[in-house]
Amino acid sequence: MITGIKVSSSSQHRLVEQYEFKEELANGKIEALSLDGGKVRVRTPLGQSSQWKDYKAVSLHGDVCVAFFQNNLQLVDWTNRQPLARIVTCLGDGHDGVWNLMRQIGEDYQRREVLDWYHLVENLNKVGGSLKRLIRVENYLWFGEIEQALDEFKSSKRPSVVNFQRYVNKHCARIPDYSLYQSLGICIGSGSVESTIKRIGARIKIVGAQYLEKNVSQYLKLRCAYLNHSLA
Repeated sequence: MITGIKVSSSSQHRLVEQYEFKEELANGKIEALSLDGGKVRVRTPLGQSSQWKDYKAVSLHGDVCVAFFQNNLQLVDWTNRQPLARIVTCLGDGHDGVWNLMRQIGEDYQRREVLDWYHLVENLNKVGGSLKRLIRVENYLWFGEIEQALDEFKSSKRPSVVNFQRYVNKHCARIPDYSLYQSLGICIGSGSVESTIKRIGARIKIVGAQYLEKNVSQYLKLRCAYLNHSLA
C-alpha cells in the first residue's frame, strides 16, 4: 500500500515468518489486566482433518496486548517483567486455566482477583425460572451479597441451579462489591482481553485459514503488533 508495489501472498508469508518482532513493553504502571484463551486452526498432514488448538492472550488494560501459543510459562514470564503496580486488578471468567495462570502473576498480596461481572450475570441467566428472582439475585451479587444471593435458590435442586451454586461458591473470593468497585474506578470486566481475542480472530480465523504449528506464534506476534500500533 505504501510503495505501490504488488507483493504476492507467498512473499508476504515468507516475510512474516522471517521478521523479528520486538518485545512489547508496557508504557507505565499496570493497574489492571485480563487473561483469556482463543483458538487457531492448525494444519495437519495431508489426508487428516485440521485441528483447532488453544492460545492464551493477556491484555494490560490501556496499554498493550500479547498472545502466546501453548506456552503458558512464556506468558507468565512476560507479564511478570512488566511494571506491575503495587495492587493489580486481575480479571477473568470462570475457567480454571485462566486462574491457574493468574496465580503465577505478581505476588499474592499484589493481585486483586475479580470475577468478570458480565460472565457472572451470564451464568446467572442460565439458571432460568422466575425473572423476578433472577433480578433479585443479580442485585445481591452487584453489592457482593453472596449469601443472600444463594439463599434465593436454597429450596431448588434443579441441575442449572446446582451448577450456578457451585460456580459462585468456587469463585466467592473473587466476587467483590461490584458497585463499590465501579464507584472507585476499579475495573470489573474482562472485556479488554475478550476484545483482543476477537480482533486477533478477525485475521487468524478468516475463511479457510490454517497455519503450520511452528508458525502460529509468529502470526500471533504479527497480529498483536498491529493491534498495539507498533509495526514499523
